[in-house]
Amino acid sequence: MRAMNSNEIRETYLNFFKEHGHTIMPSASLLVLNDPTLLWNNAGVTPLKKYFDGSMIPVNKRLTSCQKCIRTNDIESVGDDTHHTFFEMLGNFSIGDYFKDEAIEMAYELLTSDKYFGFPKEKLYFTVYESDDDAYNKWLSLGVDESHIVRLESNFWEIGEGPCGPDSEIFYDRGEEFDKEGLGVRLLKEEIDNMRYVEIWNNVFSQFNSKEGVKREDYKELPSKNIDTGMGLERMTCVLQGVTSSYDTDLFKKIIGKIEELSGKKYHNQKEIRIIADHIRTLTFAICDGAVFSNEGRGYVIRRLLRRAVRFGHDLGIEGNFMELIVPSVVETMKSYYPELLEKEEYIKGIIRKEEELFQKTLLSGEKKLNELIKNSTDKVISGEDAFKLYDTYGFPIELTVELAHEKNIDVDIDGFNEKFKEHQEKSRAGATGKFKGGLASNGEMETKYHTATHLLNAALKVVVDKNVHQKGSNITAERMRFDFSCDHKLTDEEKLKTEELVNKWIREGLTVTKEEMKKEDAVKSGAECMFLEKYPDIVTVYSIGDVSKELCGGPHVENTKVLGTFKIKKEEASSAGVRRIKAVLE
Repeated sequence: MRAMNSNEIRETYLNFFKEHGHTIMPSASLLVLNDPTLLWNNAGVTPLKKYFDGSMIPVNKRLTSCQKCIRTNDIESVGDDTHHTFFEMLGNFSIGDYFKDEAIEMAYELLTSDKYFGFPKEKLYFTVYESDDDAYNKWLSLGVDESHIVRLESNFWEIGEGPCGPDSEIFYDRGEEFDKEGLGVRLLKEEIDNMRYVEIWNNVFSQFNSKEGVKREDYKELPSKNIDTGMGLERMTCVLQGVTSSYDTDLFKKIIGKIEELSGKKYHNQKEIRIIADHIRTLTFAICDGAVFSNEGRGYVIRRLLRRAVRFGHDLGIEGNFMELIVPSVVETMKSYYPELLEKEEYIKGIIRKEEELFQKTLLSGEKKLNELIKNSTDKVISGEDAFKLYDTYGFPIELTVELAHEKNIDVDIDGFNEKFKEHQEKSRAGATGKFKGGLASNGEMETKYHTATHLLNAALKVVVDKNVHQKGSNITAERMRFDFSCDHKLTDEEKLKTEELVNKWIREGLTVTKEEMKKEDAVKSGAECMFLEKYPDIVTVYSIGDVSKELCGGPHVENTKVLGTFKIKKEEASSAGVRRIKAVLE
């Protein structure tokens, strides 16, 4: 078995499949833009669904990738030897090309050949679906001993109606020292959680069409059979580097080293250090791909991760803001395959710095009040009213209240909290008045002008402030415009002046505004920018303003910028962490 660093493992995998006719696909963004059911790309196959369902034709029927992924459904398990919120998934895919025989042959060659990973054959075990004789016999034909092949009823990949099929998982045997009871292969046959047999790869053979009310053995075969595989890079690195935990690999060495330096504590598998290391990787990659902190959706996920990490940092004795100081170690570790991290390093640090400064104040006051409630709790329950007061008065998030309370064996009345929260929302809606109310009108001369002006402002901010600026929201009436955008600092007077001047320059130039209808995927490929892509239909309208702006948009717009008048910024302020707001008028 060859000793490799993580970069070599990634490169070996991708190049092997390139040699076998696959096109290497770059990792898609972590932010899913065309599937409202998902917040994050969470598997290697997720960005390729458009090829599997036939809605798009791939450049090659054989594809391979190393996909950035985020999953937070197992967040409470993060800190053990294998769970992470951010991870990389290596995969090879066949869209109606090769199938089971060739997929198994390639998997076995890549794993066992000395030219590649060089696993000892006697250390590998294979599970197959209980009735999948084809996979069972194929492994046998390659020289695998039958005692190393296990049939399991659970080896069948199926999610609702649609394409499904058996799968074959590949395990590495770490040895008897990880099997104190000496159960051996029973651990696999009885599917007992264990540390001896580590799953390193899963091959899914998508060959059937599942139908509600139809027995599995009666499923019809798909006309086009597909291969979908997944190999977790962190787990593979752990095995090839001969360590117990993925946190002991080179993927985490520099990150954990920095946390040791900041805390003054040596790493001895402490859960707190592992959680901070995991969460800062997730934050770094998510923010690099455009995520910002907020109270909903993706923004809420990363806000929760930062707050968890900060609290565990305090448990380690780290004082003050520290999360941004760990970012460079993530960048240094990952920059060879993800050079965009280096390009956006200062931006990422700035976004994290602002959010942590905000939370430090919340944490100090809220945690003190929570500890008082826990100390005075006689029935081992924090009431919904008290939990909401922590949220409303101290800005203390409910999930953190629950987490801290549970550590002290105290429950929280979540139902009561939700009732109070609902009451609060209803009161807020009823009392909303004044401060730039209104929305985008579908007609009206001034609303149309302001709509075009928001596109010019968006383009100007990318030139003057940062090319990574992205629109986060807008609000238009006949009297003014409001524009929210991602930015980690208050604009300087010079930045505001240059932005204003550039918009007015484009207005004076009399740029033609054109529109074109096209497929959503083609629009994205053409470089058109879009906020909330998932809300758009399959056929979209792309508006171009000269060669300075190109965005997906529902309209309406003016035909030429010369009719807009003079653009004037009236106010620039914070909207939320990492998001600024400009209020402007056309005179």
